[in-house]
Amino acid sequence: MQTNILSDIELYYSQNYFDEKVVIKDEEAHHAINVMRHKVDDIIFITNGKGNIGKSKIVSISKNELTAVVIEKYSFSNDLSNFTLCIPHIKKQDRLEFALEKSVELGFTNFIIYDSDRSVAKGDKTNRWGKILLSAMKQSLRSWLPKVEYKKSVSEIILLEGRKILFEQKSSVKFLDLLNNEFSIHKMSAEAQLTINNSQLAISNSQFAINNYLIFGPEGGFSEKEMKIFDKVEKVRLTNNRLRSETAIVSAASLISITLTQ
Repeated sequence: MQTNILSDIELYYSQNYFDEKVVIKDEEAHHAINVMRHKVDDIIFITNGKGNIGKSKIVSISKNELTAVVIEKYSFSNDLSNFTLCIPHIKKQDRLEFALEKSVELGFTNFIIYDSDRSVAKGDKTNRWGKILLSAMKQSLRSWLPKVEYKKSVSEIILLEGRKILFEQKSSVKFLDLLNNEFSIHKMSAEAQLTINNSQLAISNSQFAINNYLIFGPEGGFSEKEMKIFDKVEKVRLTNNRLRSETAIVSAASLISITLTQ
């Protein structure tokens, strides 16, 4: 089913999503019952955060709970599941939340927020960030619940298994060139992919198929100690001019989304 068919719906999230029955509780139920004033027999759309959206009919309502029956189900792929955006703990919370929100709208579902040596704002706020991500998922009518992790330092990121790409202003490699050259296999036609598979050059063996950690620098840059940690990490340049952290994040996310999912 094309996502534009769902373009004018209101979307709810429920962990209690079964094959034919969905139970909405707490804040989601409050919004549906008390804000949107839904009644029994109304049609609403509910996602389980795992790629499914159910067109559902409300069958019962109580004070803090709503039960619906799924009458039609739609499934969607998570096209950018192998990308994780590693975002510095930005001083101004609204800028960090803006970057998270826009990245979700562009299709990203994996995030790491880390403290750097020069971070002014520090600490684990995953509960708050999780709410921002959930709201962005529903607003953009996406069906994969984004995940966010907190890391105390870049040392924890470097230990993760997968490809690390650091955005570095001095790099001679342009990020857009990297996308076009190495990830272009993702855009090939079905016929071309079939030919490649027959030649034993399956997409599963390409750079695109592995976990990719995109690391954005903090305000004020990395410390000398942190740069030594990233000494052997692949580095790319996003633009010729310097960008704020949140601008760089959204710009890179836009390039990936347009290049790989459109």
